[in-house]
Formats: sequence, structure tokens, C-alpha cells
Amino acid sequence: MSTTSAEPVVSETSEPTASTPVPPTDTTPKAPPSGRGPVARALILAGPPLGVLAVLVGIWYLIAGILTATGKGFLLPMPHEMFTKGFFDPQVSVDIWTALFRTTGVALTGLAVAMVIGIGWAIAMSLARWVERSTYAYAVILQCIPILALVPLVGFWFGYEFTARVIVCILIALFPMVSNTLFGLQSVDKSQRELFRLQKANKWTVLTKLTLPAALPSIFVGMRTSAGLSVIGAIVGDYFFRRGEPGIGSLISNYQSRLQSAELFASILAACLLGVVIFALFGWLSKVAVGRWYEAAR
Repeated sequence: MSTTSAEPVVSETSEPTASTPVPPTDTTPKAPPSGRGPVARALILAGPPLGVLAVLVGIWYLIAGILTATGKGFLLPMPHEMFTKGFFDPQVSVDIWTALFRTTGVALTGLAVAMVIGIGWAIAMSLARWVERSTYAYAVILQCIPILALVPLVGFWFGYEFTARVIVCILIALFPMVSNTLFGLQSVDKSQRELFRLQKANKWTVLTKLTLPAALPSIFVGMRTSAGLSVIGAIVGDYFFRRGEPGIGSLISNYQSRLQSAELFASILAACLLGVVIFALFGWLSKVAVGRWYEAAR
């Protein structure tokens, strides 16, 4: 008597039916999880600059040691002497920080005036082509003239005190504001200009609603560049204009004439820190003002 098997036959290639949906597979490559914490990331970012600084300080110590052994140590002091004889000396530190405060006032005043003149000049050139054709060449000429050639003339005309130092700052810091602002105003997308033209917007509406907001990143680039140059202008003015309240430039000149190398390097370091702080300040303002939408649009 024959028997039939009731075992189900399973096909080797089973296909999903409509009643059994297949979940979609994510084919996007996933980045491997990073086990680096914030401290590790900070060390990675700060490690290379600190390594270069350590190498430079080591070379400085080597050269200063050789000069000291040959009786010419006044040419280059040991790095630690900038602090022991400079910043940590009560009298010298008071002189340095007081002079630096005065130089900061000159630099910020000149920078503010340069920003107002530069942005206004660039707006005028962007609104009227004839203004750009008539005046932009003189901005380039002003940038090409060595500032040391103009310093005696500025002192002859405006005296040798605060006003003359501010004018030197303006002369140095003006061109980056003009050029960067004009570049930003003229770099607006043509289709956006056409849209405003279709809406029959006047020049003031186009300026305030389109060109100026779009030019803000370039304006802040000009501010950062002019910030560093304004510090240079303030120091140059202090160095040549000795009347009135002395700034860090006058202090550098005094230490140079007395061959006080440790105090000289300390004052130079303070001036460098001033430039870095002002540059970083405008970098932070740029991120606060345009950082979010500008980075997202790039």
C-alpha cells in the first residue's frame, strides 16, 4: 500500500509577497564612531601651534645663549627675561600697560573713522559708477604710498599729538575697508537684483534689503584686516610723534635707545597681543553677525 508524504515543499528562492513587506535597507555609509572627547579635540587643534612655539623658543634660547657667551647678550635676551625684567617688574609693567592702553585708544578711534569713511565711500561707488571711476584710483594711490613718507607731512599739518596719530591709523586702515566693502556690494547675485527690479524697488530698498546684507561677510573681512593695520598705524604714530601722552611706540623707541632689550621685547610682545586681540574681536563679531546663515549657505 503506497503512502504519500504530506511534508511541505519549501522553494529555495522564495520571493516576498504583498502581504509581507520588506523593510527598506539603509545604504548610506555610516561614519565610524569617534571616541575623541572635547579635551582630545582641543589637544589636536592646539598641539601643532604649541609644538611650533616650543621649537621657536628652543631656537631662541640657543641663539641668545651663544650671543651671551660672546658678550653680545643685549642683542637678544633670554625669553624668560621678557617676563622677569618686563611684565613682572612693577615699574616696567605699569609703563607698558599704560602705554598700551593709550595706543589702544588711538587704534580704535582710527579704525572707527576708517570704517565709517570706507563703508560710506564704497556705498557711494556702488550706487554711482561715475563715483567709482572718479575716485577709486585715488584709493589705490593712497594704499601704494609708503606711510613713512606721509608721517612727516601729517605731523607738519596736524601737529604731533593724538589727532596726528589717529590720521596715520586712518591712512593705513582705510583701503581694506573700501576694497572689501565694494567687492561685497558688487558681488550680489544678478538674479536677485533682477527680482528687486521686477518689484520696482528703489535704490535705497535694494541697498538696505539686498546689497548691504549680502556684503556683510566681505565687510567683516575688511574690518579684521583694517583692525590689524590700525594697530600698526597707532604704533607708527607713537614712534614718530613724541609729544602728548606716549604710547607703546614711544616706549619701544625709548627702550631701543637705552639698549634695554628685555623691556624692548616685552613691549613688542604686548603690541603683538593687542593686534591679535583686536583681530580676534572682529572675528567673533563676524561669527555673531553673519556666521550662522553665511556658513549654512556655503
